[in-house]
Amino acid sequence: MKPKSKILIIAGSDSSGGAGIQADIKTVTSLGSYALTAITAVTIQNTKGVKSVVPIPENEIKNQIIFSVRDIKPDAIKIGMLHSKKVIKKVLESLSEIRIKKIILDPVMVAKGGAKLIDQNAIKVLKKDLIKEATLITPNIPEAQVLTGIKIKNQEDMILACKILIDLGAKNVLIKGGHLKTKNVEDIFVGRSGIKIFISRRYKTKNTHGTGCTLSSAIATFFSCGKSIKKACELGIKYVNSAILTNPKYGKGNGPINHLNSMIIAKKFK
Repeated sequence: MKPKSKILIIAGSDSSGGAGIQADIKTVTSLGSYALTAITAVTIQNTKGVKSVVPIPENEIKNQIIFSVRDIKPDAIKIGMLHSKKVIKKVLESLSEIRIKKIILDPVMVAKGGAKLIDQNAIKVLKKDLIKEATLITPNIPEAQVLTGIKIKNQEDMILACKILIDLGAKNVLIKGGHLKTKNVEDIFVGRSGIKIFISRRYKTKNTHGTGCTLSSAIATFFSCGKSIKKACELGIKYVNSAILTNPKYGKGNGPINHLNSMIIAKKFK
């Protein structure tokens, strides 16, 4: 099968394979596209938590991006873990040079086990400069609260947070509602084309490691193949839900989801 598109992933590595660049590559590949990567940090972790984070020098992150793109130009970019102000600035420099229009930003801040993955100065630069460059930003509830400064308790708060992020310069926002104690999972999209609420069944499982990384990469893949940003969100959410439902039950903590489930929604991709 020939790849349908090419995705550049800028993110951290997860040694357990469930999240980060490993989850991104699996997602892009499972959905029929080709993944290029620029690794921003190496995390030593398993399903029970993060032991340590080893940052990659910011100049080498930029070199990975520029050198790869000079040879193989991607159709879209997915950005994940950016752990420092210097790294974000180098990524911004890279984006201005390579000029790829389709950018999905997943503002990774905290690992599933609670470990902090970004510092305060980096958050400020992300809010001020990087959000404006993205076609879509995909924070979960805790990340949206950090970025907006408001407490999110319900659907109305989620919509308000989306609008605050748009006022900060975001073009489109998808806030993931998995952290709210609701019967179903409600993900809310706000953009130029209006508001859309995606309602999904909530599965009782602790095996949800890497869902955020996976969703943003799935959206980037669908978007790169010509779907609208709203439709790409819908298809990405369906892919993640199927991956949660069929999770392989690996590990003693928050286990990974099943990225090899794309056959279930293959027809939706056309």
